[in-house]
Amino acid sequence: MDHYSYTQISNYLQCPLKYKYRYVDGWREREDKANLVFGRVFQKAIEAHFLAVEAVEFFSFQWSSVKSAPLEYGNGDSWEKMLEQGQDLLRRFRADQRVRIEDPRRDLQVKLHRPFGANGRDFLGYIDALGSVDEIPCVIEWKTSTLSYPEASPRVLELDPQLVCYSWMTRIQNVCLVNFIRKKQPEIQYLHARIRKRQWKAFDRTLGTLVSDMEARSFYPRSGIRYPNNQCPNCPYLGLCLHQKRLVEANLSRTEEQRVG
Repeated sequence: MDHYSYTQISNYLQCPLKYKYRYVDGWREREDKANLVFGRVFQKAIEAHFLAVEAVEFFSFQWSSVKSAPLEYGNGDSWEKMLEQGQDLLRRFRADQRVRIEDPRRDLQVKLHRPFGANGRDFLGYIDALGSVDEIPCVIEWKTSTLSYPEASPRVLELDPQLVCYSWMTRIQNVCLVNFIRKKQPEIQYLHARIRKRQWKAFDRTLGTLVSDMEARSFYPRSGIRYPNNQCPNCPYLGLCLHQKRLVEANLSRTEEQRVG
């Protein structure tokens, strides 16, 4: 059985050549970006909160374990600043009391399989949480970011492909993105959306088309160097496209096993 995930689909949509570099050639983005490490540690702290563990203490301990690691920090970030931001966000989240998880051991990081199309294809997904937000039962997605979503156009979230995907997988129409915003005054957005059933059908059709292209090894470059879609300059795989060894070594790694494969 062939397994596919949202991450694979997302990479292929961004750029089929990027998908080839990662899933066929075995290149991986280096895991020393502070914001990525922060996101993983923070999500574990959120899960700890629902498992009746003191989340601020849990986060502080886990984040302390990477203090001496050679992480690459973004502009204006530091280990101390991110520690304070994480602690503030967790305290706000605890005070808000807007999210409920009935059975944390069952309803956090939920692994789901969904067959689709022909030839034994299987879609694999990990849902951050199933529960309720503001007393609305829904699929819940956690996100850490330095940017807030524009609340003036709340319905635009209905177009988010990841939320559409997870709604399609679970057959739950209500979704909620909980956005933990790291900035001078940390904020939390609880963004609700309702995915239409027609979007499930459209996603199912799109998924079949994309997977067929992936299996046909249609790996063309999708340029993103013009505003506003200037994805190329920020893509970790840029060095491979430009054949610049320095950029490859700075952003990617590849094990011997992956290289042989």
